Amino acid sequence: MAKYLAGEASPAEVTEMLLWIDSSEENRNSFEQLSVIWNESNVAGYNSIAVNENAAWDKFLHSIQSSAPVHIIRFHWWKLVAAMIIIIAGASIVYLINNAKSRSGEEIVVNAFNQVITDTLPDKSVITLNKQAELSYPAVFNKKQRNVRLKGEAFFDIRADKNKPFIIDAGNVKVKVVGTSFNIKAGDSTVEVIVRSGIVKVIRGEEIIALKKGEQTTIAGNAAPMEKNNSTDQLFNYYVSNTFVCDNTPLWKLVDKLNEAYSTNIIIERKALRNMPLNVTFKNESLDTIFEVLSQTLLLKVIKKGDDIILQ
Repeated sequence: MAKYLAGEASPAEVTEMLLWIDSSEENRNSFEQLSVIWNESNVAGYNSIAVNENAAWDKFLHSIQSSAPVHIIRFHWWKLVAAMIIIIAGASIVYLINNAKSRSGEEIVVNAFNQVITDTLPDKSVITLNKQAELSYPAVFNKKQRNVRLKGEAFFDIRADKNKPFIIDAGNVKVKVVGTSFNIKAGDSTVEVIVRSGIVKVIRGEEIIALKKGEQTTIAGNAAPMEKNNSTDQLFNYYVSNTFVCDNTPLWKLVDKLNEAYSTNIIIERKALRNMPLNVTFKNESLDTIFEVLSQTLLLKVIKKGDDIILQ
């Protein structure tokens, strides 16, 4: 990246850099942030560092005049300084994104804010938080069980330990597992649990239901009884895999996930389109590419009006 910003990259390196920038919005944002640092470093390099560099260079030339001939390569120290700043700043950005944690006594709070982040818990279980999600857990789990609290959406890949169950507090619902992988979306009034592997127990008061691979439950409030049904698609996993998998999936479900992922406001104006089935997979695709495929597949029109994207 430093060579690219300094204009010293080879054609192959330029191509590689451009492909990396275009591969994801996260890469593009990181590059823009580091470009600002680079440009500011250039100004600092020319305005302050260059003076000392020239003086040191002249002194060096004077000191070797009586010595044997040598091959001299002048090194631009300001570029080294700028590159070092970029490396440090880049590492800091990655650290802040992946470690948005605060400690309160022995409790750790992880906030995803506007980024999808992955965290490893004290028991080596791995969780991926969707945007705006928050997870709280102790710095050290106790000897009997592993308790955490969740707000928002997260995917859990729990390390098996039969002697120490893993319990998630998600509002009015608790989820209890031993070792499995599953997705929880805990909203203000609704909790959705989808199981990818193993067995998950969902508990609300005195009610308990057990979900196995491919099953899900959606719990709204405390009144309706808990029920389980088959999970019909893999869209819930989009923020973990960066892939939208539609398997006979109605358009409205894909649109809901696109609005979450891209922070957009896509509206299906023509009601007949809502339940149109889709069998397609989008992996790391731009929103424009997705719209192009949808327009050709479902014969719909995409109209942009202000901040709204209307499907007709």
